[in-house]
Amino acid sequence: MHGKICMITGANSGIGKATALSIAEMGAVVIMICRDKNRGESAQKEIINETGNKSVDLLICDLTSQESIYKLVENFKKKYQKLHVLINNAGVVKTNRTLTIDGFETTFAVNYLAPFLLTNLLLDILKKSVPSRIVNVSSGIHKNGNINFDDLQAENKYRSYKAYGQPKLALVLFTYELSKKIKGTGVTVNALHPGFTRTNIGRDYSVFIRAFTKLSKNPKKGAETSIYLATSPEVEGITGKYFIKKQQTMSSKDSYNKELAKELWKVSLELTKLNI
Repeated sequence: MHGKICMITGANSGIGKATALSIAEMGAVVIMICRDKNRGESAQKEIINETGNKSVDLLICDLTSQESIYKLVENFKKKYQKLHVLINNAGVVKTNRTLTIDGFETTFAVNYLAPFLLTNLLLDILKKSVPSRIVNVSSGIHKNGNINFDDLQAENKYRSYKAYGQPKLALVLFTYELSKKIKGTGVTVNALHPGFTRTNIGRDYSVFIRAFTKLSKNPKKGAETSIYLATSPEVEGITGKYFIKKQQTMSSKDSYNKELAKELWKVSLELTKLNI
């Protein structure tokens, strides 16, 4: 990974931090995308000290804000001319329905709209850096997800489990649709389920749920498939697939619905105001 530039969202804790640390150990230039400056700087220093790799950069971005995502891309392109790996790792689950500054339901915005927008804004530089890779961290919960175009923002009845499953399914649909659109460019895109991992994603949940998550596998173990898809020569050229435990496997039946994927892409362009 020497000479490779890798961007990781949600890199100051959990799977994101474990991924950043491992890839930094391989000698890559690591771009940590974090919302909180203090936590980001603390994690950055820890990774540099532990790996001896000083090429660990920190860029601040609030993924609940599309304006902040545009600013992130602008700042990144001022500093870097290439990007070899983009890992859309950041995620959140809200117990209660909240809205972003743009008026979108937060779980849907962070887990799906943010990676959709960020990826499309970085596609040009990814294409200039081929071979390059996009890695989307989804979840096995996508199998319980349902894309409800009449209520994407969960206005009618908010249930956190359903609100989380919908964007994770959307992320897999996006992965497959994007793979078709960029076929032959030298850019690959794959999705994965990291397994039930001890992270901060459930920080808004009850003490009981947080205690239960402590029984799950540690972030280093949960990061293994992300790291594999981002760095392994074994998956060079493989695109439009879904992985669990570093093995290619089938995702949900709905995730292969081509018409659903096309409609979701169309709606996503409208919600992000992308003109591509």
